[in-house]
Amino acid sequence: MKKTIILIASCLLLGMTSTTKAEENVNIGKQNIKVSGGLMTPEALWAMGRIGGYAASPDGQKVVYQVGYYSVKHNKSHQVLYVMNCDSEGSGQQLLTTSSKNETDPAWLPDGRIAFITGGEIWAMKADGTERQQLSKTEGGVEGFKFSPDGKKVIILKSIPFYEVIKKNPDDLPKATGRLVTDAMFRHWDHYVESIQHPFVAEVETVNGQWSMVNEKDILEGEPYECPMEPFGGIEQLDWSPDSKQIAYTCRKKTGLEYSISTDSDIFLYDVETKTTRNLCKPADYVAPKNDPTTTLKVQPVNAPENLKNNVGYDQNPQFSPDGKQIAWLSMERDGYESDLNRLCIYDLATGEKSYIDWKSDVDAFCWAPYQGKQNKKLNEKAIWSSPRFYFLSVWEGCCNIYSVLNSGHIIQMTEGWHDWTSLQMANKGNVMLATCQSLSHPTDIYYLLPSGKFALRKDAPKDKVYKANAERWQMTHENDHILDQLSLGKMEQYWVPTSDGKKELVWVMLPSNYEKGKKYPTLLFCEGGPQSPVSQFWSYRWNFQIMAAHGYVIVAPNRHGLPGFGQEWKEQISGDWTGQCMSDYLAAIDFAADSLDYVDRDRLGAVGASFGGFSVYYLAGIHEKRFKCFIAHDGAFNLASMYTETEENWFSNWEYDEAYWHRPQMPNAKKTYHDSPHKMVENWDTPILCIHGEKDYRINYTQGMSAFNAARMKGIEAQFLVFPDENHWVLKPQNGILWQRTYFNWLDRWLKK
Repeated sequence: MKKTIILIASCLLLGMTSTTKAEENVNIGKQNIKVSGGLMTPEALWAMGRIGGYAASPDGQKVVYQVGYYSVKHNKSHQVLYVMNCDSEGSGQQLLTTSSKNETDPAWLPDGRIAFITGGEIWAMKADGTERQQLSKTEGGVEGFKFSPDGKKVIILKSIPFYEVIKKNPDDLPKATGRLVTDAMFRHWDHYVESIQHPFVAEVETVNGQWSMVNEKDILEGEPYECPMEPFGGIEQLDWSPDSKQIAYTCRKKTGLEYSISTDSDIFLYDVETKTTRNLCKPADYVAPKNDPTTTLKVQPVNAPENLKNNVGYDQNPQFSPDGKQIAWLSMERDGYESDLNRLCIYDLATGEKSYIDWKSDVDAFCWAPYQGKQNKKLNEKAIWSSPRFYFLSVWEGCCNIYSVLNSGHIIQMTEGWHDWTSLQMANKGNVMLATCQSLSHPTDIYYLLPSGKFALRKDAPKDKVYKANAERWQMTHENDHILDQLSLGKMEQYWVPTSDGKKELVWVMLPSNYEKGKKYPTLLFCEGGPQSPVSQFWSYRWNFQIMAAHGYVIVAPNRHGLPGFGQEWKEQISGDWTGQCMSDYLAAIDFAADSLDYVDRDRLGAVGASFGGFSVYYLAGIHEKRFKCFIAHDGAFNLASMYTETEENWFSNWEYDEAYWHRPQMPNAKKTYHDSPHKMVENWDTPILCIHGEKDYRINYTQGMSAFNAARMKGIEAQFLVFPDENHWVLKPQNGILWQRTYFNWLDRWLKK
C-alpha cells in the first residue's frame, strides 16, 4: 500500500474521531426533509428511516421494532426503538428511545417487558419505555442475546480473543503493529480475524425485582470455532427448545485453510443441564474426505445419498417446532457451493430422520406455523383438510413472496405482486403473521397478515403444482411516507426477452421519473452481483433505481442466467461460465431495449454494476462493440488469477473457476475463465470508465479496482478512481454515500447527457 494512501486513511480516521462532544451526543431522529421539484436526491435517500428487527409481545398485543436514522452532517447513524399495537393499522406508535445512545435488538421478556441492547449491555424496560433496568454486566461485551422461553436463562453472544491464524504479539512489544499470519482465513469480509464470537449461557436471577445474569458458561469453551458464523450471522443462528433445556446452534467447526475452502457448517444440539453437544447433521463416526484445496468440489453428484445423510453443505438458522419434537433449518447439499439450492430440512429428534421440503427455488427464511393440524383429515370422500406446517419466503420470477407448506406436502402461495417480502414471523395472536416488504419503488415497512388456517384439497391434488390463496394484509408502518409523498417516482415495466440459447430472461425496465411520451432518454444496463443474487424487487440505499430514474435515466435490469428464481438449472449455468451465456444475456437485454423501446436512446447507453456486476462491466468494456458510451464498476474483479489468491473465502473461487490458475493440464471451465479475465481484454477497451472500491473490501481487494483504473489511463482512456479507505464491499457511512452518489451521477451525466 502506498504511503499517500496510508496518509489519506489516517487523516480520514482523525476526522471521524475528532468530533466535538456535542456532535458525539447528537440525538438523530426522523428527518423532515423537504424535496424540491419532486425528484429523489441522495440527501432524500439518506434521510429515510430504515426499519430493522421487530417482535410481537407474548400476548400478541404489541410490536416493538427498530429504526435506523442517519445524519449526513454528523456522518453517523442512530438506532432507535418504537412500539405499536399489533393490529392492522399499527396504531398507537410510540418512540421509546429518548437519548442519543443506540438501542437495538428488541425482544420481549416473558413478563411483558422489552429487552434490548444499549452500550453493549442488555437492558429491559416496560412497554411504554419506563422503568429501565440494566440486566447484564459484561463491560460492554454483549453483541446479541436470546432469552429462554421460561425466562430463566439467556444466550449471550460475546467476542473472545482468537490466535489460531494470527499469532499474539509478544507482551513486551505492546506498540508493535505487525501481524504474524500462519494460515489462510486470517481476514474475513472487512477485518483481521483476531477475535471470534462465542455463545454463552447464563442463569437469570431475580432478587427484590432486580434481574441479574450469573454463572455464564461458554457453549464452545475451548473450541476455536465461531458461532454465529462470519460475516453476517447473528442470533438467528441459535434457538431455544420450548422447554428451555436445549439450544440448537449453527457452527462450521473448521479453521484456517480448512475453513477457507469449505461451506460445511452443521447444526449442533447443546444440552443445558448435562453440557453435552451432539451433531444433528452427521453421525459421530463421520470422517470428512480429504479434498485438494485448489480444485472444485463439483464432482459431488446432486442428491447423492451420502450428501443427504451427512449434510456436507451450508446448514444454518435452526428453529424448534412449537411442540419441541422437531428442528427445521436451511440446508444446502454440496460442500463448497455457497449458492446451492437452499432447502428446508426437518429433523425428527426422536428418530433422527431428516426430510426436505420439495420446492423449486431457494428458501430464504421460514417460520413454523403456530398449530399443526392433522395431515389428510377427511373433508369428504374426494377431499381433505390440511393446515400449514411452515411459512417461508422464496424468490420466483423476480419477486420474493410468502408461501406455506401444508401438512399434506402441498405448497400454497400466500402473496403475489411486484414486491419482495424480506422477513416473517408469527405474532403470538391466533394465526396473525408479521412480515416486512419492499419493492423497487418503496422502502421496507412492516405488514400485518392473516394467512388462511386450513385448506380444502382434492385427495389426488398433485404436489408439484403451486396453489394460490392470497393472505389479507395491511401496512402497519409508514416510516417514509412523508418523503415518498413528495416524490415523482419512475414507472416499472416487465419484459421477457429471448436469449441466445433459445430461452427467455425477465427484464425489469424503469422509466424516468418525469417521463414524457415521445422523448428519448439515456439508458443504463444494470449488471447484478452475486453472481447468483436475484434482480428482484429490492430496495437499495446505493443502487437505487428510483434515484437513477429521478436523474432522467431509463434502467434496464435483466435477470440473466445465474440468478435464482427461474429453476436450479438456470441458476447453476453461470458457474464456470462467467464470460459466456450471462454476457450474451446482458447484450440481449440492452439490444432489445435499444431496438424495441422507443424511449431508449441507443446513442446514450451506459453499463453499471457492483461485485460480479463490476466484473461484468470490466468484461463488457472489452466486447461491447461500441454499444456503450461509459461504464461504472464498483468492487469488481478485474484479474481473476489475482482474485483467486487474494480473496478470503476460497471455496467461492474453487467452485466458480473449477481450480487454481496454476494447474496443468487445466480443466476446460478453468482454462476459459482465466483466459477470458477482463485484464486480458484491455487491448479492446475504448470507452470512459469510473472504478470504485473500498480498501477494507477483503472479498474483492481494492487492488482490483486500482489495476483497472491504471490500465484504462495507461491506454489513454478517460477514467476516474473513487477509493474509500474506510469502506468494505459496501458504502455504509453517510457522507461517503453522498460522495458515491454525486460521483456516480456526475460521471454518467458527463458522458450520457451531452
